[in-house]
Amino acid sequence: MSVHWPILRRLAARPGATIITDDRKTWRAVEILVGSMHVAREVRKVNRTQTLGVMLPTSGAFPMAALAAWSMGRTLVPLNYLLKPEELQYVVDDCGTDTIITAKPMLEYLQTSGGWGEGGKPKVKNLLLLDEMPFKGVPSLRPPSLRGSFGSKDELAVLLYTSGTSGKPKGVMLSHHNLASNVRQTIAWADFTHKDVILGVLPQFHSFGLTVLTLLPLTRGCRIIYSARFIPAQIVKLFREHRPTAFVGIPSMYNALLSSKDAKKEDFASLRFAVSGGEALPGAVFERFQERFGVTINEGYGLTETAPVTNWCRPHEFKRKSVGRALSGVEERIVDPETGKTLGPNEDGEIRIKGPNVMKGYYNLPEETQSVFDDQGYFRTGDMGRFDDDGHLYITGRIKEMLIIGGENVFPREIEEVLDRHPAVKASGVVGKPDDVRGELPVAFVELKEGEEATPSELRSWCRENLAGYKVPREIRVVDELPRNPTGKVMRRELRTIIDKEQKEEAND
Repeated sequence: MSVHWPILRRLAARPGATIITDDRKTWRAVEILVGSMHVAREVRKVNRTQTLGVMLPTSGAFPMAALAAWSMGRTLVPLNYLLKPEELQYVVDDCGTDTIITAKPMLEYLQTSGGWGEGGKPKVKNLLLLDEMPFKGVPSLRPPSLRGSFGSKDELAVLLYTSGTSGKPKGVMLSHHNLASNVRQTIAWADFTHKDVILGVLPQFHSFGLTVLTLLPLTRGCRIIYSARFIPAQIVKLFREHRPTAFVGIPSMYNALLSSKDAKKEDFASLRFAVSGGEALPGAVFERFQERFGVTINEGYGLTETAPVTNWCRPHEFKRKSVGRALSGVEERIVDPETGKTLGPNEDGEIRIKGPNVMKGYYNLPEETQSVFDDQGYFRTGDMGRFDDDGHLYITGRIKEMLIIGGENVFPREIEEVLDRHPAVKASGVVGKPDDVRGELPVAFVELKEGEEATPSELRSWCRENLAGYKVPREIRVVDELPRNPTGKVMRRELRTIIDKEQKEEAND
């Protein structure tokens, strides 16, 4: 099954229905449907590659462009406009597209805020600006592509480039079958109906923003409210105005909503799903949100390579810190990363996943693709976790980020959880520093809340009260701002780069 045919049928069945509200306008189904035909007409004039880049803010314009791409049988490449110029240009070159759909405000953003400089823009043969396209009248009808509908399950729908834990971005190849399967799995798991209203802020070049906040509501017929920027006061206003039944965010968003002084419990009363993903939800944020707003945040889990949702802790199955059981059709096992032995309940190991939603592989990287699948076809996530006796999954850390301190395994999130509970701490990131005696020592980088103060000595005392001695950071650095990826997740690898650079400078002295 293709990912776009169910959406096209839904739009055609209710052409007058209001389906999307974004920062600029409200979209009816017919506007998305006919608009995609206009975009496809303009793309056909210039595009000669199988791939088609789309660089747009979170809005109704993105699904319009995506449907145009799929209706033409093209592979969609959502472009991360928050990347540095050289990183974004690498993605454009790597996917081989000759055309990018964008808009003037997006190019202006790149020049003023993205580090591109005056007149800067990606080097590509064709830049098609939506705000310069003629949208009048009804374009000549062409039958949409049957790509992904009746042919191979491997027909490519999107290339989603990961931010990568090291090296250059990798293009994750997701087929029509991958995306359509995950949409159906998620709809069935949470029992979404056309009466649901979903509030979405995550960028649509992000896997959760693409599948859960774009494809799912369009397929099911839910109404979707988009905001391109996460401004707490604005988001609270959207809650009041539209009464969403579902909100999917990342921990930093929930934390930021707590900073909104005029937000009230009744503002969130319409929610039946408040979902957090992308990284572990700090206990302090969970507790404060529940206490202040009466909302229980349920965690979910997934990766770009799994299209992305694999687990979701539903409200009626709630367990604190669990990301829930696996969605229907998703197979998971916990494996000893050293021996490959499958482990039982309550044993920590690597999470490995198999299912119809798991990617084809990495674009033009056959060796890396082969290395991330084991001999039974399970995807090696690189994440550590464990099942409880009821099959609920708990994430404990990343294999590569695990610290070994005096022979003891320590995951950074254990220390971060404690630091984040301190009243003055906004967020933290912990990495290891090589040590001749203990192997590694934890170093914590801490970002404080606005107007709050705390010294490294005070924070170390706090850690000593709440952690085993060997887990207490030897060094705590208070920084103005932690490095984050486009979804707000603290990037430990950037912190690790700081430590590595210092180690090299010390060695050269």
